[in-house]
Amino acid sequence: MPVAQFVRPSVLVLSGALLLTACGADASSPPSSSQPGESGYPLTLDNCGRTVEIAAPPRRAVSLSQGTTEILLSLGLADRIVGTATWTDPLPEALAEAGASVPRLADNAPSFERVLDTEPDFVSSSFSSLLGTGGVATREQFEELGVPTYLSPADCVGKDNSGDGDGVRTQAFTMETVYGEVRELARVFDVEERGEELVAELEARAARATSGIDASGVSFLYWFANSEAPYMAGCCGAPGVITDAFGAENVFDDTHEEWPQINWETVADRDPDVLVIGDLARDSQTAESAAEKIAFLESHPVTRTMTAVRNERYVLLSGQAMDPTIRTVEGIEQVAAALREHGLAE
Repeated sequence: MPVAQFVRPSVLVLSGALLLTACGADASSPPSSSQPGESGYPLTLDNCGRTVEIAAPPRRAVSLSQGTTEILLSLGLADRIVGTATWTDPLPEALAEAGASVPRLADNAPSFERVLDTEPDFVSSSFSSLLGTGGVATREQFEELGVPTYLSPADCVGKDNSGDGDGVRTQAFTMETVYGEVRELARVFDVEERGEELVAELEARAARATSGIDASGVSFLYWFANSEAPYMAGCCGAPGVITDAFGAENVFDDTHEEWPQINWETVADRDPDVLVIGDLARDSQTAESAAEKIAFLESHPVTRTMTAVRNERYVLLSGQAMDPTIRTVEGIEQVAAALREHGLAE
């Protein structure tokens, strides 16, 4: 989901397939974590313009967002997570058992005090809005207490979050940024080999999904949430990765805003071939679930005549798949399957 959506209700979320087993990928449970080695510490990272020093592999980590939590779970680190928060989707089946043991501090943003109650030795977040003024706490506040923080590079590299919305992409996001995050977190927790294995698996899945598929000339629209002032994807976030993977077009590729709010008359005028819509499990916006979105589209006088609506060309994605996370690969897989199903790709 877009970055600002939990300090102010916003952004779309789509409910999910499997992280490690989506669309027929091989199922494999993440390894359980082992006692970390102490060599190579303290570790110094350059993270989103801040120097972060990790004295030893964390044993009491708090992840303030689902995206970083799923990376840690995929690295087999459930026993080192003492709290998670800001959720939009159910966990993928492959991570459900491990994730069940992780305490949920809040469905949305927890209080600073609630996080401190867990006695964390490391705090991570997918969104700068959670580690800034108006969020859970600033990075400085955690650092003053001796707690190092980590922000997903996908929310700072080539992105300007200084405005009121969900940020503006100054450079197009690529999956290499997420793969770099996986490797960095694996290094922080001293499980580098697991990080390389996870990256290799994700790369292979993306390659399989896009092999031999061409959707040139097909237009997409990505609707995250909200029926009154809908959040639609701009050109260059995670939906851009999915669109570009097939040579397709995003009807709102003329805006670099991550999730601009766009009126329905403009949406209908762009008339996409395919509607990629969030199937969210949260309850903070109007039209969160895919069922609510589809019911709205098919009954609204402006949207019901759109090409994608008349032909029922819907693709349902999790919020995590539409954000810059490891599950964006899941989004690529699911969109590939839908394009073939609808006969829109060679």
